[in-house]
Amino acid sequence: MFRKILVSTNFTDGLHRLGQFLPSLAAGGVEQIVFLHCVPFWSKGQIPREDTEQIKKAQDRLSFITENIPNGMEVAVEIKSGLPIDHILKVAQTYKSDVVVVGTEPKTLLSDQLFGATIIDLSARIKVPLITFPTPLLYALTAEELDLRCRHLLRYVGIPYDDTDVSPQLVAEFKRYAAQRPANSLERCMLIWIIDAGILREVPKDSLLKEAQAKLGAIKTELAGLNLEVDIEVRLGEPVPDILEIAAMSDICAIAVAGKNLGGSWDWVRNFRRDLLRGSSQPLIFFPLRS
Repeated sequence: MFRKILVSTNFTDGLHRLGQFLPSLAAGGVEQIVFLHCVPFWSKGQIPREDTEQIKKAQDRLSFITENIPNGMEVAVEIKSGLPIDHILKVAQTYKSDVVVVGTEPKTLLSDQLFGATIIDLSARIKVPLITFPTPLLYALTAEELDLRCRHLLRYVGIPYDDTDVSPQLVAEFKRYAAQRPANSLERCMLIWIIDAGILREVPKDSLLKEAQAKLGAIKTELAGLNLEVDIEVRLGEPVPDILEIAAMSDICAIAVAGKNLGGSWDWVRNFRRDLLRGSSQPLIFFPLRS
């Protein structure tokens, strides 16, 4: 779905493993990939400075990436000093990246302040789509499994939909990138509308289901015009758990969401994007909506 990818890794997220499968990523349509690692400043002295020892270790650790570059693929490794967010934004701009990939670790609400700070802040500032890749998924896959996953990184994408203003914007952004996707990448998507049964006890359910089916049917026709296979799933239930279950049972590779950010880490009010981010065992594609 994307041609130019920036992968920001801190090593504990396992994203540097993707550097072992460049031919498979190329087969899936990736034309350029940049690996970024940020080394914290050495702060044991009175004045913070670059930690040259850790920079050298990072360079050595990522040196394997440029040893086997497929023909026609552009590959780069960037080691920077300091906090990640500013460097991610600058490197993405320098290489004109289509998407940024970062790792995530599912956490509970009580530990959100430790979990989402960098990703939430990044999502509020980034101008290109952001893919969050769960760390357990990366470490659970064998080399053979990850090789296959890289070939079909975003082959089948789930698109949650409802009656909010964000949903049409999500579809519009998805269509924009799908229309210019490389060959052998995105093939299929599923429009998912979960009508929250818990807040609609007094409302007739059949008419709501039929209305949702009709709206998604019109969108299906638009997306099918982009040479995509399009599925529809409409049901009563709880949005976040049901979307995650559908993704798991349907071989969906990633779930698409959109908004101004992925949800404040200190926001105790229910937040759909944040809850998906915390609970999903599949990557999320976040499309930033900027005025």
